Parts: sequence; C-alpha cells; structure tokens
Amino acid sequence: MSAALPEPWLRGQRLDADPVIAAVLHALQQAREDLYRFTESLSYAEIWSCPHQLASVGFHLRHIAGSVDRLTTYLSGGPLTEAQIASLAFEKTPGASREELLSGLDASFTRFEETVRSIDPATFFDTRFVGRQRLPTTVVGLLIHIAEHTQRHVGQAITTCKLVMNERN
Repeated sequence: MSAALPEPWLRGQRLDADPVIAAVLHALQQAREDLYRFTESLSYAEIWSCPHQLASVGFHLRHIAGSVDRLTTYLSGGPLTEAQIASLAFEKTPGASREELLSGLDASFTRFEETVRSIDPATFFDTRFVGRQRLPTTVVGLLIHIAEHTQRHVGQAITTCKLVMNERN
C-alpha cells in the first residue's frame, strides 16, 4: 500500500466485476489503505484518545468493521446475530491495539468482498430489510450505503488522526 500508487479506482478497470460492484470494492480498498496509512504512527493511547470530545480512531476502526459486518448480513438477507447486536455496546470501549483493530477491519472487509463478488447484478433491485423495524431497501441500496458509510467514518478517523498527531507538537 505505497503512497506512490494511484487511488484504487485509478488503477485500471476491474474486468472481474460489474461496474457498481467494482466501485464499491474500490471504495473499501481505499478505506483500507487510508486507515493503514493514517494510523501507522499512532500509539495505543493515541488510537483511543478523544481530542476535542471527538470519537476515537479506535471507535471508528471498530465501528467500520462492525457496520460492514452487520450490513453484509442484511445484504445476504439475514437478521443480525446476538453477537453482532452485543458488539455494538463495545465499539467505543478501549482495549484493542491498532493491529487487532486493523485485523478485524480486514476480516470484515474480506467477508464483505466474498459476499459482494457472488451477487448477480440482476438482483440489484431485490428487496432487503434493515434493522429491528425491517426498513425496506434494495441490494444496490445496501451496496452503496456500505461504501458511503465506510467512507464517512474513514474521513472522521483521518481527521481525528491528524488532530492527535498535531497535539504531539
């Protein structure tokens, strides 16, 4: 994940995936690379610090992994497990190292990538339900939301990383 590489979407056309799926995969690859790069120099204390009462970088890493996992469950047409619901309560709790958080992120992204690669684009408008209220959406709606929600938290994590690093000086 060299900084010299162009962003994933500029590395050539993905001939192995539908354009919508390719765009979502590019967004998650960009998220992975950005989070690895921006957290590289952070200590454990910095990962879990909350400058200006912002959510910690650790929270964002854990939340991204958890939300991708939960949304992938909905994408597959299933309900959340008790473990997935219980994990929500611990997203802000310090305890995991950068390596553990990034490992969890990688595992969640890998599961998502396997699921998304198996999607037939003809099912993009099939109905899926989200949450306890079983709010209706579509397969493509979930795909796009997973990408946008991930990127939103990546931006927040990067901003927090920069604040934490600035406080060193």
